[in-house]
This record gives sequence, C-alpha cells and structure tokens, in this order.
Amino acid sequence: FKMISIKTFVFNPFEENTYLAIDDEKNCIIIDPGCYDNEEFIKLSRFIDNNNLKVKKIINTHGHIDHIFGVKKTADTYNIIPEIHFLEKNLLDIMDWQAGLFGIKEPEMPNTWNYIYDETEILFGINKIRIIHVPGHSPGSIALYFHDNKILLSGDILFNGSIGRTDFPGGSYETLITGIKEKLLLLPEDTIIYPGHGLTSTIKNETQHNPFLKY
Repeated sequence: FKMISIKTFVFNPFEENTYLAIDDEKNCIIIDPGCYDNEEFIKLSRFIDNNNLKVKKIINTHGHIDHIFGVKKTADTYNIIPEIHFLEKNLLDIMDWQAGLFGIKEPEMPNTWNYIYDETEILFGINKIRIIHVPGHSPGSIALYFHDNKILLSGDILFNGSIGRTDFPGGSYETLITGIKEKLLLLPEDTIIYPGHGLTSTIKNETQHNPFLKY
C-alpha cells in the first residue's frame, strides 16, 4: 500500500474542514471542498499546484451547504464529476432552502454528480477506501476509511468528543448513535479520525471519552 497524508483546510463561516488525501505518488482526493469565496479556493488550488498534486476525485461526505460551497468551482477547475451518496439528492435539491436558513448566498451547484451506492470500495491508486454509510446526521452521510493507513474521514457523523447534529431534515439521533457504534467504533482503536469540523481524534479516544457514546 502507499502512505496517505492528510492536509486540512478550515473554510467558510462554519469552520468546515476541507481535506486533501495525498498518496506518495502525488495523487490526491479532495474531500468536502467548502471554499466559500475565491480567496479560499485560491488557498486550496495553490497548495495543489505548488505540490504538483494530481486531483483524481472529489468526494462529498454529505450534502449540507457548508461542505458544498466550493464543489462546483473545484469540479470545473479539475474537470472531475464530484461524488456523493445517492440519498443526499434531496438535500442537494434544496440548497436554496439551506442557504435561506442561514441567511447566506446559495452556492452554485455542479452540473452533474456521480452517486455512491451503499457500502462500496473505491480504489485510490493501489489503496482501498471503504465507504461507510452512517445515516442520522443526514440520510446519505458517509465516512471514508483508508483501510491500510487506519485513517477515517468521518464527515459530520463523528467529532472529537461529539456527534453530528440530528435536527436537520432526514436526521435521526437514534440512527446516528447506532450507526456510529455498529460501524465506526468497530474499526481499529488506533484509527485516526479527521472530522468535518474541529480537531482530529482516534477511535479509542471516542470510545472511551465521547459523552454521546457512553450508553
């Protein structure tokens, strides 16, 4: 397998984590491009250019507005169709409503999406990424698990010491907790978690200390 390194950018008013997963042949995946304006997009693209990275995929963990702001711009720039779980289609269709909810401008949307269906494995060079579907924060929320590197990009499913909120359309507290316990906490305990907001953690740390997962 190839070593994967993760580069984090904190973007937009929601302080969302946009990630680059980079292998040692300089291939990269953009996860949740949340660049709010041109300045933030330039930060992302300049890093990609300066490090001679080859963008292979754009993957969204879910369809909430703070993770979507930069998708069209990145998709157009790197000529890639972004990917998202098919159950997020309804959220993508109400982006104007999402924008109105927070009183912010509606982001431009990509012309097309490629839909991810259920638990799949994605090949990234010779690395396998497991797509883990954990609904509850949104219907089609996914986490990306880099099997050989023990890296989990958890989107807004699981945070350092917290979990995703469940009061948006299609959210469910019980579903989210069950999914985290049955799908994520079973991963190796030294797996590093890179969440959609906030600081990194590990599976061991969340199993032992996350107050939402105690019972």
